[in-house]
Amino acid sequence: MRDVKVALVSVYSKEGVVEFCSRLAKLGVKFVSTGGTAAKLKGAGLDVTLVEDITGFSELLDGRVKTLHPKIHAGILARREVSEHVAQLAECGADPIDMVVVDFYPFARAKEKSLDMGQTTELIDIGGPTMARSAAKNFKDVLVVPGPKYYDRIATELEEHSGSITLSTRAEMAIELFKMTSHFDASITSYLSELMSQKEEAFADSIALTMNKLRDLRYGENPHQQAALFSFGGDESEVLGARLISGKALSYNNIVDLAAALHLVAEFESPAVAIIKHRSPCGAAIAETLDEAYRLALDADPLSAFGCIIACNRPVDMATAERVHKTGFVEAMIAPSYRDGVLELLKKKKNRRFLEYPAGFGEASPRPVLTSIPGGLLAQTVDDRILGNEGLKKVTEAAPDDEMMADLKFAWTVCKHVKSNAIVVAKGGVTAGMGAGQTSRVDAVKIAIEKAGEKTRGAVLASDAFFPFADSIEEAHKAGIAAVIQPGGSKRDPEVIEACNRLGIAMVFTGMRHFLH
Repeated sequence: MRDVKVALVSVYSKEGVVEFCSRLAKLGVKFVSTGGTAAKLKGAGLDVTLVEDITGFSELLDGRVKTLHPKIHAGILARREVSEHVAQLAECGADPIDMVVVDFYPFARAKEKSLDMGQTTELIDIGGPTMARSAAKNFKDVLVVPGPKYYDRIATELEEHSGSITLSTRAEMAIELFKMTSHFDASITSYLSELMSQKEEAFADSIALTMNKLRDLRYGENPHQQAALFSFGGDESEVLGARLISGKALSYNNIVDLAAALHLVAEFESPAVAIIKHRSPCGAAIAETLDEAYRLALDADPLSAFGCIIACNRPVDMATAERVHKTGFVEAMIAPSYRDGVLELLKKKKNRRFLEYPAGFGEASPRPVLTSIPGGLLAQTVDDRILGNEGLKKVTEAAPDDEMMADLKFAWTVCKHVKSNAIVVAKGGVTAGMGAGQTSRVDAVKIAIEKAGEKTRGAVLASDAFFPFADSIEEAHKAGIAAVIQPGGSKRDPEVIEACNRLGIAMVFTGMRHFLH
């Protein structure tokens, strides 16, 4: 145990600081403070010694220099069991400081408000992290309290132990402080790199990740796995670009499915609905109205839709809501908004979540896509390539008409969001069958055709990568597929094209692939 007799309190956020220090004062703790914090504590009737009364220097350089002084840092860093340290404290007229209460300037505001370089650098805290790191380094003798979230816990422990604090708590708070300084420094590195970078390559020489844990999740993909939700500095709404407006907290699987569903419907300008299971669509459709798009997407594979995620790219109207209400088990629904009375109807069924996302979702993100591997991370840019008419190449004797071409583009867009090897069969702006995550492309074709059933007649087929053999074309012909869209690029492209010509199938090359492993 270590007694706390003197606390240095210097915080940017004044939230809860008066209440915290008032509890400490009742235990006989004396306070040293600076500027606004000192004024706040004095205003509450607490006795405070100003830092400048200890150092003999007023604040300098518009407050940039307040606590950077030997008498302050000697009082924090002195090891109490080392007699030479204690003697040197006495020689320089410094008193031991037993607790440092600190938080930092809100550097995250620089990015939120898109501040320029001059404004941004003023939010780089120097004195706070320096004091805090000194206290954390000397945690055997000094307690650091890194912000308001710990006030009640620390005050309670001091009260329970008559003004003393345990070594385990001091060590734990030191770790939390180093996490905070690491996050703060990484935030500065990341944002200044964005402001100053003149490089054209996608990635700098290093990636500074700054993430806050928002909450623990009940479990991960499976009940025996632990999981948590982290954010790049914002609140939970910034993770999905959405906010939960009704229903219980989202699970790990909910979140990844919602992200997949949102990215799919954001691709379309027409009213679109995506029904997602296990990060892949089981049904997707575009139509004149959202109501019709939902009907078609659900009819594409109603069996797989049990326990699904539904995403819409239009506000949910009453006609759509009535269809959703009659649908079986739905985990969650996400849309730009909900018309009057819609949520009242939808919430009649229990255990459904409803979320809203703001305009602009789906715009290219500057953040990389990260995948964890043992010992490191893989980073890649977002797959935001859009298929335009100029990228299409008709390679067969048969040419798709306008209606068929629209279906090919639709199927290609959906295929981008299906796990590879991916095959999508579609007709009339509606998916009919999908083969996802197969190690063999022809097996993916067979699964998609089997799922589609009789809907394959006159339908189109999209493949996320080239066909290595003509066997997939043979299977498509047996099912009555009229046209195929694929990237091309195989050494056997001539064989695949010849098979299409022989069987009367139109084929279009895109010149790009969309693997989603």
